[in-house]
Amino acid sequence: MTASGKELMRLLDEVSEGVYFTDRKRRITFWNKAAERISGFSGKEVIGRGCADNILIHVDEHGRSMCRGLCPLAHTLRDGRTRQAEIYLHHKNGHRVPVQVRTWPLHDDKGLAIGAVELFSDSSEKLDLGTRLQELEKLAMVDRLTGIANRYFCEKSLEARLEEFRRFDWPLGIIFFDIDDFKAINDRYSHRVGDRALKTVASTLQRNIRSIDLVGRWGGEEFIVLLRNPDRKTVKRISEKLRLLVERSVFWVKGDPIRVRLSGGATLARPGDTVAGLVERADLLMYKAKKAGKNRVVTS
Repeated sequence: MTASGKELMRLLDEVSEGVYFTDRKRRITFWNKAAERISGFSGKEVIGRGCADNILIHVDEHGRSMCRGLCPLAHTLRDGRTRQAEIYLHHKNGHRVPVQVRTWPLHDDKGLAIGAVELFSDSSEKLDLGTRLQELEKLAMVDRLTGIANRYFCEKSLEARLEEFRRFDWPLGIIFFDIDDFKAINDRYSHRVGDRALKTVASTLQRNIRSIDLVGRWGGEEFIVLLRNPDRKTVKRISEKLRLLVERSVFWVKGDPIRVRLSGGATLARPGDTVAGLVERADLLMYKAKKAGKNRVVTS
């Protein structure tokens, strides 16, 4: 590599967005420091490998694999056009991270295509999660294991949102999720692996909600999502998106892939609802999802 090339690589390591280069066969040839931070994968782990080889494993919000005909970088390699997309990468720890992706073709001095470059940024960072969690921690309202809101904070938030619903008719939706067959994970592997599964689910949910919404751990393997000002279509879309992203998340234990699936119940607040009544209705819908075969969301 020339001195100017080395200087370029050094400068790319200073930028806050993830950057990686590939050759024409989509083998990764460069991976900057921000790519390591956002994805959890080091340069040593990925350089020389295919970008879809158990690394980023991009999916869209419908859970579809981007490597099967939807990959922006693959299309850029094929036609030489730049592209931009909002997709979800697989973090080394197992959870899904929403990223804004941009791709460009790479050419040699003669103008011949030699590969492509992808630049990606963590969309969840714009939600300022650090500030939000610090505020929660000051009030001792964070679940210690998963780092998201605990049940007490969820209950207080539900009370406040229901009061807004009563006074101003501002819509409120909730999703009640339960991990399918969680006991089997604990029994087969260990409670430590079960804790890791809980963290993976919590992180995927937290990073992929809207900035106005809230996700918390209700208890055990149960999670709750509070949706502000949604309509029925929005409740259904968000609940299905979150379920799919959790389903497509994975981490490895001694070479075994550990995948977690959720059953959920989603509903809108109705006149006369109490916190207990609203949660119970979502809980009952979740059990309907369990009885219907699991790994699905029932809405009402």
